Amino acid sequence: MNGLITSVNDVVWGYVLIFALVGCGVWFTIRTRFVQFRMVGEMLRLLTDSAVDTVETQVKERNDTGRRKHISSFQAFAVSVATRVGTGNLAGVASAIALGGPGAVFWMWVIALIGSATAFVESTLAQLFKRRHKDSFIGGPAYYIQRGLHQRWMAVTFAVLITCQFGLSNNSIQANTVCGAMQEAFGWSPVWVGTVLAAMALLIVFGGIQRIAHVSSFLVPVMAVGYVILAVVIIVMNIDQIPHVFKVIVLDAFGIRQIAGGGVGATIMNGVKRGLFSNEAGEGSAPNVAATASVSHPVKQGLIQALGVFTDTLLVCSCTAFIILISGLYDVPEYNGIALTQSALQSEVGAAGPVFVAVAIFLFAFSSIIGNYYYGEANIRFITSSTTVMTLYRLSSAGLMVIFGALASFELVWNIVDFFMAFLTACNLVAIVLLGRYAFRLLDDYRCQKRHGVKEPVFHRSQLPELASELECWE
Repeated sequence: MNGLITSVNDVVWGYVLIFALVGCGVWFTIRTRFVQFRMVGEMLRLLTDSAVDTVETQVKERNDTGRRKHISSFQAFAVSVATRVGTGNLAGVASAIALGGPGAVFWMWVIALIGSATAFVESTLAQLFKRRHKDSFIGGPAYYIQRGLHQRWMAVTFAVLITCQFGLSNNSIQANTVCGAMQEAFGWSPVWVGTVLAAMALLIVFGGIQRIAHVSSFLVPVMAVGYVILAVVIIVMNIDQIPHVFKVIVLDAFGIRQIAGGGVGATIMNGVKRGLFSNEAGEGSAPNVAATASVSHPVKQGLIQALGVFTDTLLVCSCTAFIILISGLYDVPEYNGIALTQSALQSEVGAAGPVFVAVAIFLFAFSSIIGNYYYGEANIRFITSSTTVMTLYRLSSAGLMVIFGALASFELVWNIVDFFMAFLTACNLVAIVLLGRYAFRLLDDYRCQKRHGVKEPVFHRSQLPELASELECWE
């Protein structure tokens, strides 16, 4: 079974998806006039944007105290970054370098730079087509496929794929990496580590998106800042090696050795795959949480999620890559995944390195598990309102699959994730290419309002009359 999945992954990733991802990213970058570069300042400003009611009737549901339960721009950013900043940043980067060489880092950067435009488009569409839920908003690709393309079968297909990818298989990756890190650092049994992780995750996911958002908005800044500070210290301590590190990355990305040996394809494939796993641009995951934010204009969440791609790949992933390349251990055959990252840190900071990575990856993975769970929840609610189905999903996502990941092999869990990620991304790319024109029009409107001195642009569904009947939340 593992061999069959590997063969399918090689075909899909080697010949189809990489070209589609890069092609869509380039198209969206050009069509939005390089939004990911021109509007970085606005992205940073929007992090302080509080949850708002653009119209009194925008959210009618209230809880028992009469307060509306809103998710702010920063909380939506934190939940999406929580799923991005996880094992992909530590184990995924290490795996890409081990399998594809240092040049894979270059292709991770490329997919992040152009993929951030794709992230902008998909998250803007998610905001545009979001729906009211009992205590918040809900939305994502399944919703914009049904409301924008009127293809129920395609929307349900996406919902099933993303539930399998994030709610189930992706959580097994998080658990697998945590258990490997804990065993390497402390010698703890994967069974016990997986059980504790599952119990903690179940406690959070039964609290809904508000509890997930609150936990993520606390954990994400703490863990990301701590990890980046450590990486910066290591880089400063080895500042004389940085020019060599950049040289190795660039030369390996296009090097004669790789071309002569037929390895340049593996370098690109591993860089793009692990880059996508980490930053999720185009995969259709972040739009699910982008839709929950209460903002005055859909473009705001598009910009916020584009910033999330930069934060993940250009900042956190680069930190891991630099630590590994500075250590020089990436050529050691027995090191792969989280063990490579731990060994690299140990070579720089001593015995505390593996311990730090074990603690960091526990926090990274825990925040990813609860964020991944929500992606599945939003899409199961799209398919059915059954409380029994939802309870079974919660137990499977935060419980069963976490235990499975703790016990399964490194190769098996990554192959399963790559399999679902390929088909999930393909489905979403088709949808956003067909619907992208609405995101472009919204961006033009946002820029126009800003040029006319409007500090907080506002969108009303009458501005897209052909979609007015499908836009529930922009009255």
